[in-house]
Amino acid sequence: MAATETLTAERILEATEEVLRRYGPAKATVVDVARALGVSHGSVYRHFRTKAALREAVTERWLERNVVELRPYAKGPGPADERLSGWLYRLFALKRQKAGGDPELMATFLVLLEENSAVVDRHVEHLVEQIAAIVADGIRQGIFATPTPDVAATARAVFDATDRFHDPVHVADWSTPGIQAAFEAVVSLVLRALRRP
Repeated sequence: MAATETLTAERILEATEEVLRRYGPAKATVVDVARALGVSHGSVYRHFRTKAALREAVTERWLERNVVELRPYAKGPGPADERLSGWLYRLFALKRQKAGGDPELMATFLVLLEENSAVVDRHVEHLVEQIAAIVADGIRQGIFATPTPDVAATARAVFDATDRFHDPVHVADWSTPGIQAAFEAVVSLVLRALRRP
């Protein structure tokens, strides 16, 4: 790192992601991250007090990318059923891209996800909130029936019903023959269940 460059949390997280990709979660150390940045490990610890805090921040950053990618469907205009379908399709595509495009990093993050269950829980809540926003719009638009017992429970049910297509424990399924047809059948079923008769 050049002396004129400022060491930021974001730069540390980028370097940490690369170190994790290279060495895996079992072997990657804060010293490796510092070396990649050309700084002392103490400089890294000034931003992240522990190795666990650094790993948690990397996990949160990785998961937040999905929330950002999906936000246009949750907050955008248009018929709610089309937005919900688009949201589900985009989430599945994002997960498949990560699994297929960078399997080493995906394997690393599977370990980190297990370590950071609170981060994962918050991430799931953000995704469920996005679904709830779409469902609430669908009710206002007259596209979706009023849910029982409430919008939040309905959103969680949609999330759970599509679990096979976004939970990393099912990553091996995402490249199997027939997975796209199975996904489309579940999305169709979910939308039929939500629509006003």
